[in-house]
Amino acid sequence: MLNNVLPVNLALSFARRGIRTGILDTDIFGPSVPTLLNLSGEPRLDENNCLVPLTNYGLKSMSMGYLLPQTQADSTTGELPMDTTPISWRGLMVTKAMHQLLHSVSWGPLDVLILDLPPGTGDVQLTINQEVIIDGAVIVSTPQDIALRDAVRGIGMFQKMDVPVLGMVRNMAYFACPQCGHQTRIFSHGDNHHHTHGENHGVVAQCKRLGVDFLGDIPLDAQVCEDADRGVPTVVAEENVERSARREAFLGVAEQVARKIGLDWR
Repeated sequence: MLNNVLPVNLALSFARRGIRTGILDTDIFGPSVPTLLNLSGEPRLDENNCLVPLTNYGLKSMSMGYLLPQTQADSTTGELPMDTTPISWRGLMVTKAMHQLLHSVSWGPLDVLILDLPPGTGDVQLTINQEVIIDGAVIVSTPQDIALRDAVRGIGMFQKMDVPVLGMVRNMAYFACPQCGHQTRIFSHGDNHHHTHGENHGVVAQCKRLGVDFLGDIPLDAQVCEDADRGVPTVVAEENVERSARREAFLGVAEQVARKIGLDWR
């Protein structure tokens, strides 16, 4: 779910500034936007038989998670148990599901629609590029080499599809001590260490090599995880907190993306 925290907070950064925003959760096999936005239930259909997005915190959303059978609350605790039902679909089923999500949702007037893509370069990414025009892609990578390699492949995929790459974000870049604020980079971070790869190593270095803008760091923070688990993302949870470094990290990335796609950031 941590992979989805950034796009949801990015979308909320827009929405809380009056930018008409929607987010489409395209992770068919592991949809988590409903949890992050504290939403559940099957969307209703409008007069054109299109799905009506569910809304919370001023953000419209659609996800395969809304369309799957809902688990029943525990009779003793009242809590919803974790769903153990797997989504085991072949490529054709995934393509059909994506087509429905892309073309059968009644979004209404929007300034921006954010597509929250699953990791990788598979059927979902290819289907989306064939079905809709994408204004730009934001690539997210953690500092580890193995994650960065996948992210670089993602950049290559979008470039081959003639989709502008707006930049790369380094997620879980560092751990910030909740007491003193000291930053510890607990993962492999080639940007600050010498390796055999030299200048070609690390997120920032790869951005320079590929001519892609580095959009900033998002910290690994226990509070961000707690906010996500309770369905109140950090951008909303700390809206009235003065000098929230966590929230400012998301807003900093959102502002850069907004300017790149021509949105009025104010």
